[in-house]
Amino acid sequence: MTELEYPFDSEYIIKKRKSLKRTLLADGTKRLKKKIAVFGGSTTNDIVVYLELFLLNNGIEPEFYQSEYAQYWQDAMFPSDELLNFNPDIVFIHTTNRNITNYPTTSDSKETVNTKLENEYNKFQQMWQKIAETYHCPIIQNNFEMPYYRLMGNKDCSDYRGRSNFVTRLNDKFYEYAEKTEGFYINDINFISASYGLKAWSNPEYWNMYKYAMCIDAIPEFSFNLANIIKSVFGKNKKALALDLDNTLWGGVVGDDGVDGIQIGQETGVSQSYYEFQEYIKSLKSLGVILTVCSKNDHENAVAGLNHPEGALKPDDFIIIKANWENKDRNILEIASELNILPDSIVFVDDNPAEREIVKAQIKGVSAPTMDSVENYITTLDRNGYFEVTNFSEDDLKRNEMYKANAQRAAQQATFGNYEDYLLSLDMTAVIDDFLPVYLQRITQLSNKSNQFNVTTKRYTPTEMEEVFENNNYIRLYGKLVDKFGDNGVVSVVIGKKDSKVLNMELWLMSCRVLKRDMEFAMLDRLVERCREQGIETIKGYYYPTAKNNMVRDLYGRFGFEKISEDSDGNTVWQLDVASYQNKNHVIKVEDNSSIQ
Repeated sequence: MTELEYPFDSEYIIKKRKSLKRTLLADGTKRLKKKIAVFGGSTTNDIVVYLELFLLNNGIEPEFYQSEYAQYWQDAMFPSDELLNFNPDIVFIHTTNRNITNYPTTSDSKETVNTKLENEYNKFQQMWQKIAETYHCPIIQNNFEMPYYRLMGNKDCSDYRGRSNFVTRLNDKFYEYAEKTEGFYINDINFISASYGLKAWSNPEYWNMYKYAMCIDAIPEFSFNLANIIKSVFGKNKKALALDLDNTLWGGVVGDDGVDGIQIGQETGVSQSYYEFQEYIKSLKSLGVILTVCSKNDHENAVAGLNHPEGALKPDDFIIIKANWENKDRNILEIASELNILPDSIVFVDDNPAEREIVKAQIKGVSAPTMDSVENYITTLDRNGYFEVTNFSEDDLKRNEMYKANAQRAAQQATFGNYEDYLLSLDMTAVIDDFLPVYLQRITQLSNKSNQFNVTTKRYTPTEMEEVFENNNYIRLYGKLVDKFGDNGVVSVVIGKKDSKVLNMELWLMSCRVLKRDMEFAMLDRLVERCREQGIETIKGYYYPTAKNNMVRDLYGRFGFEKISEDSDGNTVWQLDVASYQNKNHVIKVEDNSSIQ
């Protein structure tokens, strides 16, 4: 919904919140249902109202528990039966500098201030640990915005007795905890309040009258930023950019103005703005964002423009370049197909509002933000949080190279008449074995990102995945695939829970980038092998249909499982007799963990 994408009109959202919610709930979208506990150090009702809108817009249907006003500590440390029964999927702690209880005074010694700092931090750390032990779920904690006045003037930021200095040091301790703690995230209200304008944000009237930690008009901005973290935690980030060229990556029209006539580089303010935007796009590539081109242009002109000596982006930075005269919605669908991702994983960036509207009308779920002026391009993409980072693995760094290698594989496939000969030509080797600690972050990330090839679409928090890793009642497998074009990284995860002589499959997923490579058969072969070693006689598989995983509806059927039940919603149960199973993988060499340890 365009009204809920940045730049949005907060006043409009506040005024139309009820009708916006009705529209979202009536649009037919199947959403993840998540329980969110909000522990507030101030009034949180309106935060929850707008947070719900932004989450619905990102494919998450939330249910909320809210603590009573300023009871965040009590709820965290001494949870009620209601809260325990609620059993949240994520906990958000809404505190601000108003909740710091023991600021320094000008008469304090440095030792006294340090003690106050430690006491303040320890209170929060104790709370975080209690929440983690109780609910085993992700935690989001606000950092602290700057105080709205400076008792010591400019020295307030550098003197150990200054409130600004104290807040900065306390924030640093929060960041250190976040850096070393899986599943703990900072909601950066220090940045959001500064961007909004600290004077307006911290207007004391709203605290004194309503116990709001910010002015009312700032609440949608706050909730939007918080929603970006939550949707990222639950795997709702976008994956790729489809970028227009003319007047988007450079000023002017390369086909009319020629390469020498387009605006890019350092010579003028406008050309520098385009250069900075290209630099920003290139930096997104380093986070694992897939870059593609979708432009109405002659291919030769497009490549020439990308080879401009003053540009930051080059043709090699893009996995796919669609520069032709086809409709852009068709090109985006082809890009999605070639990348093996869903179209709603793509952000379409184009300066032309007509093109944006056509794409949004034709492809449900594609984001096409308003790109109204090159000076605002970076802010528009950045603030929308399409690629919000909550987990960052080695595979993210290598994602573009992996997709580029996939393009090479596709090119080679075209030279083979027989598909099995093509697969054999890839010289594929897989490591398939029990989880290793070094891969737990990637395994957890994959469970939250994979949609198309995930039969149960079960998600795991880092804590839950660690519990599975440490529990001998599970059979766990990860799959890492390498071929002559490169290392695909960890691409498949299988988790089954033992029940006497039966293994109940809780998770079977695979990354879309290795579809049709027989990796699923290699995983199944190894799973059956482990079952035989542990006396398992039957494997039961479960398929729960969603809007995105229809392609694996018959996965267990292809594996040779027998379907034993199906309900009216399309949920199916399958079983496999372990003793009669015969291996299906004939093209991938399989190794165990000893090959990489």
